[in-house]
Amino acid sequence: MRIIILKRKYILVAAGAILLILLGFISFLRDDITVLQRYLLHEPIRSGDPSLNKAAITCNVDWGNEIIPEILDVLDDKNIKITFFVTGRWASKYPELLQEMFNRGHEIGNHGYSHKTHSKMNKKDNFLEIKKAEEAIEKVLGVKPKYFAPPSGDYSEATLEAAEKLGYQTILWSIDTIDWQEGSTADVIISRVMKKSHNGAILLMHPKRETAKALPIIIDRIIEEGIQLGTVSNLLE
Repeated sequence: MRIIILKRKYILVAAGAILLILLGFISFLRDDITVLQRYLLHEPIRSGDPSLNKAAITCNVDWGNEIIPEILDVLDDKNIKITFFVTGRWASKYPELLQEMFNRGHEIGNHGYSHKTHSKMNKKDNFLEIKKAEEAIEKVLGVKPKYFAPPSGDYSEATLEAAEKLGYQTILWSIDTIDWQEGSTADVIISRVMKKSHNGAILLMHPKRETAKALPIIIDRIIEEGIQLGTVSNLLE
């Protein structure tokens, strides 16, 4: 009888310990939803940890090469490095400009090869589109990107699976400048950005002239909040 009681006691203690571990793990996931998104739900990453005073700036590039030198000069002047997501066809057409981005210390991400609607493609075609862009970028820089941003933020489960198979984390955004939209003046872009929360944010922009005008003001105002601006890697790692 004593042996049975002791066994029951040890079983209860072990069960209690396991329960505490599970509760701690659930609490950890609740505190850091990006971990849950990344490893359990396979969702794109839209932001970093909101408890940190950090944010990332991203620029999606498939056109606007005439504006990129101006943006690079602004970033140099402010001593800020960002993540440029470039399409493979753009990388093949403008290798010198891609190399200039990289040489100035900016992070280069994969934006697909030809700016297709990824949600309309099966897993194989998603894979080939991302891989072809990877090869175009790697041919110029000798470096494989580690982040993938689907064009227009459009994706499906097949997109996420293909990107993951190729070793990418899929990145979206929490702040959209919507700078491509007609009527998006520098003042409008600044207003859109500044009314959002910046802690842990991923800010999306494109190489537009009004964006280049707005960028130095946006950088200054976010830094005044005590936020450290950088690349996607800076934010997540």
